[in-house]
Amino acid sequence: MKKLSVLAIAFVAIAFAACGGKKTQASEEADTLKSFEQQQIEASIKMHFDSIAAEMAKLPQLPFVQQGEGGLVLTKEEKQVKPEYLLNPNVAEEATTLAEKYRILSALSVDKKIAALYEMPTDEYDKAISKLVADINDPSFKEIEDAATLYETSTTLYDAMEKNGRINFFWQIGAAALVEQLYAINQNSDKFLSVFNDEAAANVSFRIVLILDAVKRLSQYDPEIKPVSDALAPLDVLNAVTVSEFKNQLSEAKGKIEAARKTLIK
Repeated sequence: MKKLSVLAIAFVAIAFAACGGKKTQASEEADTLKSFEQQQIEASIKMHFDSIAAEMAKLPQLPFVQQGEGGLVLTKEEKQVKPEYLLNPNVAEEATTLAEKYRILSALSVDKKIAALYEMPTDEYDKAISKLVADINDPSFKEIEDAATLYETSTTLYDAMEKNGRINFFWQIGAAALVEQLYAINQNSDKFLSVFNDEAAANVSFRIVLILDAVKRLSQYDPEIKPVSDALAPLDVLNAVTVSEFKNQLSEAKGKIEAARKTLIK
């Protein structure tokens, strides 16, 4: 799974469903305040993300990726054309609410990873991410090595945010990462989906629809999730049964993905 997630391929990097661990007394008490249905909805979201991650992990390595001394790197040919779709780190200054700061932090985390893979400067990303982390002041971040790898340390982060009473913002992080990665993958879906087969395309896209439906139902219990649900709702058109259909749907949903990005990361 790691071989795909580091490239910001959609869904894998936010596969935060492998979230377990022993609950603390505080988190158990917090759970008692939730309805049984809400807990079931949250559990279903995690389960579907986990299923997507498992499906993606079966796929072969992308052709423009190779093993380097320090881990996976892009081929020399791939690095020649730098991505022009990455967020400007200055977007961090536009965040006003806490939810917005979490979402922008997550999106910048994705884009910093992409920039680093293409050997682009990342100093401005580091500054923006550090400022957001300071503004958010979430003790959960102390449990991970680097806040710029939020979506790669999902299990640890989930457990920490649950323990610290910040779990409602975890869904903000996940939604922003999903949309940012969908945006990235749609810049060249032929290349990124080259390792997909029809079964993987069907399984992944079907679970996207299930996740969107679950997030919509979750918004009934958490008002701050409502803007996220509304932004993601148009993406339910990504429900393919073949790779070809998945590519076509991504292409047709380009405007909807861009709109979701603008809504979540503004």
